[in-house]
Amino acid sequence: MNRIYFDNAATTALDPKVVEAMMPYLTEKFGNPSSVYSYGRETRLGIENARKSVAKILGCSPGEIFFTSGGTESTNTAVTTSVRDLGCKHMVTSPLEHHATLHTVEALAHQGLATLDYVKITSDGHIDLADLERILTKNEGRTVVTLMHANNEIGNLTKIKEIGELCLKYDAIFHSDTVQTVGHYPFDIKSLNVHFMNGAGHKFHGPKGIGIMYVNESIHIKPFLNGGSQERNMRAGTENVYGIIGFAKALELATENYLKDSEHIQSVKSYMAEQLKANFEGIAFNGDTFGSSLYTVLNVSFPRTEKSEMLLFALDMAGICVSGGSACTSGANSVSHVITALYNGNPPDMVPIRFSFCKHNTTTEVDTVVAKLKELV
Repeated sequence: MNRIYFDNAATTALDPKVVEAMMPYLTEKFGNPSSVYSYGRETRLGIENARKSVAKILGCSPGEIFFTSGGTESTNTAVTTSVRDLGCKHMVTSPLEHHATLHTVEALAHQGLATLDYVKITSDGHIDLADLERILTKNEGRTVVTLMHANNEIGNLTKIKEIGELCLKYDAIFHSDTVQTVGHYPFDIKSLNVHFMNGAGHKFHGPKGIGIMYVNESIHIKPFLNGGSQERNMRAGTENVYGIIGFAKALELATENYLKDSEHIQSVKSYMAEQLKANFEGIAFNGDTFGSSLYTVLNVSFPRTEKSEMLLFALDMAGICVSGGSACTSGANSVSHVITALYNGNPPDMVPIRFSFCKHNTTTEVDTVVAKLKELV
């Protein structure tokens, strides 16, 4: 059975050119980059060249890029060190954030290390900027604002430039989870007032287990992980050399092909939305689907019936990979926290499905999925 993979917001297939770039570091270039002899020096050179490449693409300096295990570690580091090292006594986030953010701020608040506010969400799932300013105005002392650039479940894009300007106005630290947008959109970080950003290689056809954290050179934090002097004394542990090489290569390829790939993926998303509207009564699109939204994500709710309740499993049995939300909630019967928050705690009695696309997907696959949905629903 040929599988159709429409869950690219969870992870993407490794690009063959990325594998090719990584392979020497999986075979003959196996030295520890902290070693002083030639084997170590060549892997160290590979890491630093990758760092320069990533920094150039994202519009920052190499000294502001740190390699981590992925978006979750980067978010934990950014938020925790903002409270621990940068004097932030208050935290502001939204109920739509990834659990990497929500669980971190909740843990810090539970420990009594900082207070926590949730900014209001508009009816179409965007950040209420007026409410954010209200929160920043009322808080005395420094605040860390942590708001994602694009939501991984409903696809909404956040106005991080405007949020950054608000943070600048109120001397707040700003962290943005950019896992769904690094590798999918052009960036010029220096034009944004952002202190921390993160990325994950497996979201844009790179390897899993490798990510980045951008730390603005104007701030100084202590290591989140201790035990070694790697990453310029900022992240202990022997570097994931082949992962770092793969991340840089994947980002390079994504940047080179951005216009062509984004146009194609948007056309697949738009076509699927049209086909769903034409073939199913009573469906609803979640978030700002046809406005400020990721070109990769389409979240749609189907009326709840005995058949639709088992939709995820039925599609899986048919060889179609989709999810009910983020990867950590796929297959769960409970409605995701994002959908719940989007509807102010009272989500409609419907079945949400997230379809997310990549450069390999086609409208022919959409036709196959829609036909199968008609059978199932």
